Amino acid sequence: MFPAGSIVPLIIILVLIFGIFYFLMIRPMRQREKKHDEMVEELQKGDTVITAGGIYGQVESVSEDSVVLRVESGATIRVTKGGVLNRPEK
Repeated sequence: MFPAGSIVPLIIILVLIFGIFYFLMIRPMRQREKKHDEMVEELQKGDTVITAGGIYGQVESVSEDSVVLRVESGATIRVTKGGVLNRPEK
C-alpha cells in the first residue's frame, strides 16, 4: 500500500497512540478537575468536607482562595480551596 521507507505509516501510528493516550489519560483527568473545581466553588457554610490531609471539618467561612474549617475539637483551621478533596456522602 505504501512504498518501502515511507513515513506515512509512522505518522498514522503516532496519531493513533496520541489519540488513545488522550482518551484514556488526559480527558478523564480534565473531567475530574472540572468536577472538583465545581464542588469547591459550591462550598457553603455548614458543609462537611475532607481535606487532602484526611482532616474532616465543617466549613465556617469561604474566601476567595481559602476555606476556614472547624474540626471536631472545636479548633478552626484555614486551608486552601485546592486542599479540600470532597464532601462525604451523608
